[in-house]
Formats: sequence, C-alpha cells, structure tokens
Amino acid sequence: MRKYTALITTLIVVLLLAACSDDEVKPEERLDQYVEKWNEQSFTDMYEMVSDQTKEAYATEDYIDRYQNIYEDLGVTELNVTYEVPSEEEAEDAEQEEGIRTFPVQVEMETIAGPISYQSEMTMVQLEKQEELNWYVEWNPGFIFPELKDGGEIEIASVTPTRGQIFDRNRNGLAVNEVIYQIGVVPQDFGDNAEETKQEIANLLEMDVESINSALEADWVGPDTFVPLKKVPTANQELLDKLFALSPIYKKDTTGRIYPYGKAAAHLTGYIGNITAEELEERDPAIYSQNDLIGKRGLEQLFEERLKGKKGIKILITQEGQEDVVLAEKAVEDGESITLTIDAEIQKAIYTSYQEDAGTAAAIDPKTGETLALVSSPSFDPNQLAYGINQNKWTELQEDPQSPLLNRFAANFSPGSTIKPITGAIGLNEGTIVPGEGIEINGETWSKDGWGNYQVRRVSESSGPVDLTDALIRSDNIYFAQKTIELGSDAFIQGLEAFGFGEDFPYTYPIEASAISANGEIDREVLLADTSYGQGEMQMSALHLATAYSTFINDGNMIQPILDSSEETGQVWKENLISSEHVSVIKEALRQVVTASNGTARGANMNDIQLSGKTGTSELKSSQDEEDGQENGWFVAYPAQEDIIISMMVEHTEEQSGGSGYVVNKVADIFQEIR
Repeated sequence: MRKYTALITTLIVVLLLAACSDDEVKPEERLDQYVEKWNEQSFTDMYEMVSDQTKEAYATEDYIDRYQNIYEDLGVTELNVTYEVPSEEEAEDAEQEEGIRTFPVQVEMETIAGPISYQSEMTMVQLEKQEELNWYVEWNPGFIFPELKDGGEIEIASVTPTRGQIFDRNRNGLAVNEVIYQIGVVPQDFGDNAEETKQEIANLLEMDVESINSALEADWVGPDTFVPLKKVPTANQELLDKLFALSPIYKKDTTGRIYPYGKAAAHLTGYIGNITAEELEERDPAIYSQNDLIGKRGLEQLFEERLKGKKGIKILITQEGQEDVVLAEKAVEDGESITLTIDAEIQKAIYTSYQEDAGTAAAIDPKTGETLALVSSPSFDPNQLAYGINQNKWTELQEDPQSPLLNRFAANFSPGSTIKPITGAIGLNEGTIVPGEGIEINGETWSKDGWGNYQVRRVSESSGPVDLTDALIRSDNIYFAQKTIELGSDAFIQGLEAFGFGEDFPYTYPIEASAISANGEIDREVLLADTSYGQGEMQMSALHLATAYSTFINDGNMIQPILDSSEETGQVWKENLISSEHVSVIKEALRQVVTASNGTARGANMNDIQLSGKTGTSELKSSQDEEDGQENGWFVAYPAQEDIIISMMVEHTEEQSGGSGYVVNKVADIFQEIR
C-alpha cells in the first residue's frame, strides 16, 4: 500500500514540474513584447522590461527621456525593429550561461537626414521577482545607436540652402542675392553725446532708441564688441554715407535679398521677411524654423516652395577626443532660380510713367502670350520692407489714400469703352452687327420707354448713319447699347463667356476672374445697355483686357498668357472667337481710333510708331446726376509690328485735362521710350 502511495506522489510532482515548465515564459516571447513596444516608441513600457542592473545604471531620464528626446529631435518615423531567434546549434556554440540569452537585433528608421539602420545584440537575463521567473533586457545607450554605447552626444548640423533668384527674360535681376551691409555699433565709440547719437542712428535706420539700448545691454556685449542693428542694401548710398559719418557705426559684409527694380516691380516680386509665429504654425517644422525668412507677397510668396530650397542636415555622434561619426546626411538643395517672361525695362518704363498717379497696366506679347509687364501704382519699396520698417512708416503706407499696398494688376476694374471691340465682335458673330451697315442715331442721349429718367449718353453726335467702324472711332455708347439690346442678354452673356468672363483666369499669378455682373446675369435692359460699353457691373483685369485684344492679332484666337519662361509659348486659350473677315473690320477701326481726326486716341498718332487701340472711361458714379464722381481712364494699344499690347488704366482722370486722352499720352510716351 505504501509503495503505491509513494508512486502516486512521485507522479504528481513530475506532472506539476512539467506544467510549470510549460508555463514558463520563453526569452524570445519576452523580447517580442519589448520589440513591439519599441516599434510603438512606448519607452515607458520598455523601461519596465529592463533588468534591475540596467535601472541602477540608467535612471528614467537617461532612458525614457533620452529616447523620446532623440527620436523627436531626429524626426524618427517608419521605425522597424526586428530580431532573430538563434538555432539550437548557434545557441550551443555560444555556450551561454543558464538564464542568459543573446539575440541579433536589426533596427531601421527614417529620420530628418534620411534612413539609419544598424545591427546589435540584445542580451536577456532571467530574474525572479515576486516569486516569478521572467526575462529582462540588459540595456545600454548603444541600443539607441551603437556609437553611443561608450558615451558621446548626438548633434544635428544643418546647412541653409541658398534662396533661388528671380530674373526677367533678359537675366536682369528682379529678386537676387547680393552682398549687403550688416550695420552695427561699437559701444566704446559713442563718445560724449551717446544719447543724441543713438537717436540719430535710430532715425536713419528707422528703429527706436529702446531697440538700440536693448541690443547694447545684452550679456555678451563688451566695450569693443560689434553689436549688429540692421541690414542695409549697398545700393542705398545716401543712407550709408549718413551712417558712416557717425563714429560708433561699423559694417560687416553679409548676403541678403535685393530688389533692383524697387517700387517698379514690388507688387510683382513681393519681398521676404522673418517668419511669424502664425506662419511657422502652418509650415512643416522639418523645413522651417523660427529664424527663417519667408516670402511675404508677390512671387516671393507664390513661388516660396520653389525658391526656398531644402536644408542640408547631418546627424552626428560627437565625443571628445574622437572623430565625429556621421549617422545620416541629407545634402542641401538650393532653391530654384526662376526666369520670368517679364521685360524689366518695360516694367520700369510703364511704372515711371505713372509718376504720382494711381492705376494699373499689363503688357503682353500677343503672339507668344509672354507677359512683358505687370504694373501697379503707387507702390512700396520691397528693399525697405525686407529689412525692417518702423511702425510709423508702416502705418503711413496702410493709411495712404493712394493705397500703395493694393496690388491693382491682380484686381478687376470697370473697363469702360475698351470693351467695345469685344462687344462688336460678339455682335458680328451673331449677325446683329453687319460691317458697313449703319443706323440712324440722333442727339447725344437715347432712352427707351420704361427706363424712367435713365439715358445713354454719347461723347459726340454723328453726322450720318453710324456703323461699327464709326462707333469704335468715336466711341459711340448709344450704338453699342442699341445693338446689344437687339442682340439680347442671353446671347451677349454667352459671347462674353466665350471671351473668358465668369471663369478662372488661367495664369500663374492669381488674377481675379473677370465678371459680367455681380451674379453673372443681366436681368434688365438698363444693365444690358451699360454693360455693352463696359459700365454697369462689369469688372475686368488689365491683363485679361490685353489678352482679349490678342484675338484681333491672332486671326480670331485668344492667346494663353504666361509668366514663367518655362511655360510653353504660343498656346491658345480661346479658339475661333471671330472670323478673319470680322477681324479685319475691327483692326481697321482700331487703327482709325488713333489716326482719324475724330478718333478718341488721336493723341497717340505718331509718325515713327503706328499704333492701333481703343480708349475707355469708366465712371464710378452713384447716379447719372452726379457731377463729381471718380473716372478711370483706359487705353489699350499695339504697334504695327503687333509684338506687344499695352493695357493701361489711370485712376481719377476727372482731375486731369483730356480724360482718357491723359492715358493715351502716357502710353504714346511709353512706346517712344521702349522702341
């Protein structure tokens, strides 16, 4: 009986031991949990799985915090940690002690400087805690990166890319990188009248004295230290001469952004400035930092991604007395330089012609579509804004009644009578206008029953029947109103839409879409009459207007305008808008607008340059009874060579003698200068 009892007891013990053996955690199972947390970057959970010896050697800040900080700083993504379980033969060959296992580990990751991968060996030790056996990781900093095992620190070195430059078609610089001066002071050279000198410097640099004092009071400043205050372009010689006359002023050469054409191209180029906190929030932190410059307006802003370039980044392990180890490196990519179709000298000539006037102009090559000028007047000095402007000067710009910060070439305006060739083309297409066929119009005004007191007024009376040619030469509002009412609003709207009204303007630079009316409809005859000669609610950009006139040069096809020289030239935006026969009628009339004795643009009739074109005056009055409302004058013109169209508008021509004739004279002078 005792024999059987002993046998049964022995059997139970064996079974219990076998069960314990089956329940025991294997080292690879534990490592699998650790690697899973590693791939998830759950460093706190990982720390719970390291050995007591590791915890004694490395506190949480040396493990959890260090992992987190390094991975965040390096922008670690796509982390992939894997391991291999050695075969029985490999394990036997390793002759590992009981309770110790070693596993090959492979680590791969993407970082801000590119991919990093490395191999290591991870040792697991079996420990008993709270009467339970388990496996724990023997860790050291070499598992972050092998080069950190024996000390060393991670450094991230960056190389700032050179910003791409902007050139015109002839490689004239519009926004370029050149040597500029970093203006600063040396404290010991202020002399006896320090406060007076500071005020003088502040006035010249458009700073305040408090800013100068703040710079001088920095901890690192000594009596003979050069203290930088502001960057100044070398071209501003008058300012530099005044600065260098002051004893504490010194300069250091540096590289900066320069806008050689200044105000003439400011709205086109824009400028760069220090990135704001709001802008930084919207940008990729891997690309932008708080000390970066960024495009603020114009092409500097529009082409920011192309101009910016990409920083070069190098991840290093540094250790005193040893050569640096490069973990990953991404080469710097300088920004792309961009060549425009703009002719900077034409741009300058048009801008200069405005003098004190406000307005906008566009010039294109009607055969290639290349934009030769985009002008907005008045303007601002991009060099001044790029290197800092004080609040008083900025307020002056914002509150200036001439609105120098408004980019007029990107905006829409009432085109006035410059739309009449388009209206004529639509009427010719629809058959309501027949070449050479005139209508009787009596008096200077015309109205229909039901219009109340509203009347269409023309500039001059006709001496006989009025046809399309005569109506264009004299700019007869009544003719176009009557013919368009005969046509009807639906057909007229369709005709305008064929010329690009009511759709996004297909252009590199954002240009406001031209509008037929506020809602795209013409629901009353008075509005239809006004719209026929470019009044009412019609709005159009100077660039679209110039582009529309290319239809008459390209045998009925409207050119696709371009700005970037890399774009294909000679593309057609709108095809077959008008027949060749009708093109000839309109072109002949546009020439007579300039040459005829009763033509509205006879001021542009020159012997050496044969211009064709159309004038226009848009009245911004609240009612016909208003006498002193604003008037904007227009002139769209092209020479006999048909290689350029200039569309120009000047605001407040009611203040000038001649109205739109004032603009005609400006355009004639521009052609004289650029030819």
